[in-house]
Amino acid sequence: MFDLSGKVVLITGATRGIGKGIAISLAKAGAIVYFTGRTEKEFQGAVKLSGSIQATENEIKQVGGTGYGIKCDHEYDTQTKMVIDRIISEQGKIDVLVNNVWGGYEYYNNGTEFWNEKGFWSAPLSRFDKMFKSGVRAHYVTTCYTIPEMISQGSGLIINLSYWSAERNDMGVAYGMAKAATNKMTETMAHELKENGISVITIYPGLVRTESVMKSAEFFDLSNSESTEFIGLAVAALATDLNVMEKSGTKQIAAQIALDYGYTDIDGKQPIPLNISNCQ
Repeated sequence: MFDLSGKVVLITGATRGIGKGIAISLAKAGAIVYFTGRTEKEFQGAVKLSGSIQATENEIKQVGGTGYGIKCDHEYDTQTKMVIDRIISEQGKIDVLVNNVWGGYEYYNNGTEFWNEKGFWSAPLSRFDKMFKSGVRAHYVTTCYTIPEMISQGSGLIINLSYWSAERNDMGVAYGMAKAATNKMTETMAHELKENGISVITIYPGLVRTESVMKSAEFFDLSNSESTEFIGLAVAALATDLNVMEKSGTKQIAAQIALDYGYTDIDGKQPIPLNISNCQ
């Protein structure tokens, strides 16, 4: 569908969920995929869900792709820099960066707990720290280390994962602040990089059938849900668009990208784009 042969991609946080789906999807498209994670083997990490560096590497191999997992905690800048340095040493470039790594939900046992907290003041302050350190700041730092290489190449695509909580007031204060900061980061980075041939784009997923969502599937309406690989197809579509700079600095909806570029989810379904009023 999309040909990313020869392209070098980095996805942060890809041991499970959306990140893993993006890694597999881009590997299927022929990209050389590097990805980060903290969990080396199944069920070793703080999140007691399936998913690990080893598992993602294995699934990439199963689809005939090329993928390299690197253990990295993006709260530590030195570890992030080592990731970038390794990729440049081995491949000489980074064509696409997908900022997906996230934190704050490590100790949830049930998908409804986030919404059942009785006010932001009742939530652990550590949740705010995790969302900004493992999320927003990690995206910023990874991008800062990647940009010099992209500038020297004269091209590059940076994707920041965000969500409607940036624009709504009923999805948690810390969560909304973190995603709003991500959106602003996209806009201002795009402004500063517009003369360098580097595009920066925010993508909003819909309801994605991640491991944590499926663990609490009875609490969700999955009729319009998306596979974890669906956003990967969106990234591939943008990465192969010769006019992608026209979208730099904007927010794009994953399901709308599919409609615009003429593809479906991997199960053949066509998810309907969500909007600010009907997102879950």
